[in-house]
Amino acid sequence: MIFRKKQDAKQSTNRTLITHTNSMSPISEQYKTIRTNIQFSSLDGDIRSLVVTSSGPGEGKSTTVANLAVVFAQQGKRVLLIDADLRKPTVHYTFRKDNTVGLTNVLTRQTAFSKAVSESDIENLYILPSGPIPPNPAELLGSNAMNELLEDLYEQFDMVLFDTPPVLAVTDAQILASKSNGTILVVKSGYTVTDAASKAKELLLAAQAKLLGVVLNQREQKESHYYYYYGK
Repeated sequence: MIFRKKQDAKQSTNRTLITHTNSMSPISEQYKTIRTNIQFSSLDGDIRSLVVTSSGPGEGKSTTVANLAVVFAQQGKRVLLIDADLRKPTVHYTFRKDNTVGLTNVLTRQTAFSKAVSESDIENLYILPSGPIPPNPAELLGSNAMNELLEDLYEQFDMVLFDTPPVLAVTDAQILASKSNGTILVVKSGYTVTDAASKAKELLLAAQAKLLGVVLNQREQKESHYYYYYGK
């Protein structure tokens, strides 16, 4: 019975990447729309790094960042998805990866980045899991080692996406948001408290994050919507 509960808990963390399994679905089209909006959001230059976070847990930020990574890769970009949630990492579950070695090992210089990163089953998409949970996540993410790693990643990848902890829980998302080209805040329809979302926005802006916008997740669709595909 205990084994079954543990197994069910692990299975519940596995996410369906609809942008990969059904790239022409209406939901996948919405992720592509978000991708387009991100690309047109900056007048100063390309968005090369993106933090995706939420005000609290359970709002869908990890599902959102994983699917965004897929649609950027489908565009032909070389994409790296980093699990920067060094407290409750889940990216390795989503992409069925081992989490023995990852970001924490790279930042503490125990392992070279080339040995910690791995290809996913999706063309152009690479995964850097969190690695072992450290005692000092915020300090690691704010370190010079993180700055140096990000500069190196710009030379290897077209797009770097970070899955971070919720903003109101810890300072990790603020730290990375201040280092990245853009930040997306995910809120869940009928779940996220307005005051919490507002506070998360305030904290991100206080950290000098470039807040590109908000993704409204799991909104109930009450009307029929039609999607058109134009081709030659």
